[in-house]
Amino acid sequence: MNKRAYKYRFYPTTEQAELLARTFGCVRFVYNSVLRWRTDVFYQYQEKIGYTQANARLTALKQDPTLTFLSEVSCVPLQQCLRHQQTAFKNFFEGRARYPVFKRRRHRQSAEFTRSAFQYRDGKLFLAKSNTPLDMRWSRELPGEPSTLTISKDAAGRYFVSCLCEFEPKSLPVTQGVTGIDLGLKDLFVTDQRERISNPRHTAKYATKLALAQRRLSKKKLGSANRAKARQKVAKLHAKISDCRQDNLHKLSRRLINENQVICIESLKVKNMIRNRKLSKAIADAGWGEFVRQLAYKADWAGRSLVAIDPWFPSSKRCSGCKHTLSSLPLSIRTWDCPACGAHHDRDINAAINIKAAGLAVLALGENVSGMESIFVSCSR
Repeated sequence: MNKRAYKYRFYPTTEQAELLARTFGCVRFVYNSVLRWRTDVFYQYQEKIGYTQANARLTALKQDPTLTFLSEVSCVPLQQCLRHQQTAFKNFFEGRARYPVFKRRRHRQSAEFTRSAFQYRDGKLFLAKSNTPLDMRWSRELPGEPSTLTISKDAAGRYFVSCLCEFEPKSLPVTQGVTGIDLGLKDLFVTDQRERISNPRHTAKYATKLALAQRRLSKKKLGSANRAKARQKVAKLHAKISDCRQDNLHKLSRRLINENQVICIESLKVKNMIRNRKLSKAIADAGWGEFVRQLAYKADWAGRSLVAIDPWFPSSKRCSGCKHTLSSLPLSIRTWDCPACGAHHDRDINAAINIKAAGLAVLALGENVSGMESIFVSCSR
């Protein structure tokens, strides 16, 4: 059995909103306080603090007479935030992430509840220390009883609950479809069948409204109620852009998974590419990393194969006909003629054809087609 999170929006009552506000505040306080303590101990005594010591520190904080508010909320989210902090430190020491940072009040707030801190009965969710169920918007049914709930509030003031449940993925019927896709900015991606999917450019679509809202925010007095309202408007615009992008990527990735048994893509180093100051905003708006992530987990659930070829493979510079490779091909050149065979190529379509051929070779032979680094292959179950 696999685990999957189902996310729903809900609308808390006044009492529930106050309880969640206190819970978010206590989680933030405990996380920041223990992080400060662990950092000071390391710099002063060169000692690493583990979860057991951090949990003992939480007990000491709750016994402090000046911190009685920590006992007004469920203890489970406070313990869970320390587990997450321990995972963050583990990722840092193993070189997978940066040093943990402090939580901020104006950013996304969250609290995790395990089975002992909530009840799920008759299709309703009850949180600890609350007698009324959450007013959920059930967009789809849960496959079973959730094992963990994550309550979150984004910067736009919207409340969400993520239910972690066990589910059995069902493989889609086998199809003969095989495609290679080349990611881009003008077109979000181009397939080897010459299909072009345009880039919606969601950030550019709302750029005027966003700039106006940000100018109005900058003119408001610090700490005033009007500044808080202006900040909320900016956050809602950012949420709108993010929701539009996610919706589009989910629809496109689902269509590709449904229609193709094998999908070949180019493995891109988005973090490195986004350092380009002229293209960073457009690359971030395209959402390449999120698109590939969605393809990966949906392919795994559906029994499809996703093949990512080496990022150094010259997909654009290599002739898909005679395999002649150019020494250089500037980004401004969109079409070119092969000097060896004379074939006329569209840069993106030619790259998609080459990506498909290389991906199929990797899938069949399991070898590196470019002689560079190893190639990631996610095959069907």
